[in-house]
Amino acid sequence: MKSFIEELYYGNIDPQNSGFEDDESVQRELRTISENEDWLTAHLSGEEKKRFLDFADAWSAYNGDATLDGFVTGFRLGACFVMDTFLRDDLLETDLK
Repeated sequence: MKSFIEELYYGNIDPQNSGFEDDESVQRELRTISENEDWLTAHLSGEEKKRFLDFADAWSAYNGDATLDGFVTGFRLGACFVMDTFLRDDLLETDLK
């Protein structure tokens, strides 16, 4: 049997798969974002269109970075829980006696 880390490495565990995309309110919000971006892209021109697309690209990059940071922070927090649960000094001393 493969370890949890191996399963994660080989893609058999996908933490992003259990996201919130199935939520109707999220779908509605994503649709609103997409429709408004399409409308603005079609109706803006020149410098205004360039600035809007620059804004949309920058927001997307920032959102991706923030999501990654949240994932890493959550993973580290979980690791701290595991370490505190299984590697406490008083437990180790008891197990060694």
